[in-house]
Amino acid sequence: VYKRQYQRRVRGRLIMSNKVILGYWAIRGLANPIRYLLEYTKTPYEDKKYEIGPPPTYDSSGWRSEKESLGFDFPNLPYLIDGDFKITQSNAILKYIARKNNLEGDLTQASLADMLGDVAMDLRNKITSLAYNPNYEMLKGSMLKDYLPTILPRLEKFIAGKKFLLGDKPTWPDFVFFELFDQLGLMFPGLFEKDFPHLKAFIGNVKALPEIDAYLKSDRVVKPINNRMAAFGAS
Repeated sequence: VYKRQYQRRVRGRLIMSNKVILGYWAIRGLANPIRYLLEYTKTPYEDKKYEIGPPPTYDSSGWRSEKESLGFDFPNLPYLIDGDFKITQSNAILKYIARKNNLEGDLTQASLADMLGDVAMDLRNKITSLAYNPNYEMLKGSMLKDYLPTILPRLEKFIAGKKFLLGDKPTWPDFVFFELFDQLGLMFPGLFEKDFPHLKAFIGNVKALPEIDAYLKSDRVVKPINNRMAAFGAS
């Protein structure tokens, strides 16, 4: 049921493909955890990237011109097309890929994964709101002092004694936190070196997965974290 082919028209020719299509801006953003999961599950995919134009207009017509014509119930980025199945919303896409590849485990494991996904989204929202704030340099000290001490010690305690968040094998939230921790490490160099040895080991464990290691060393890696209007990670 998951191996239906989809049709695409390229230069007037109708072609068939077994690849899924991941659509997102030409940045890491919400799509990088999805890219990691697709890589880890060895899912063939097309990384469809939409560009944002330069300032002052930051033109997004490449996406807007297609947005209503792709057949999504709730058009948005990121999106995933798998045969005739189309879905948007980043966590829903991650869960779909995980379920398709039997990565969620039993009810308890799946529920814990859902919880971690929501915790990660809260963290991501904090990171993103700071990154896109024109007063980024002035405000990032407050995040380091006031917010991160409320969440990182909890995550450190949660993962202690485990290779990945839920045990010996990764599932979808692992790739979300891997991306977020990488962004935090760029924002605050040395953040995980002293006080968070379990989180540091976790980052190394995900990076050492053969599929992730190969992807990070490839020319397919997306480098900008955020779009052009961001104060952090736009290049």
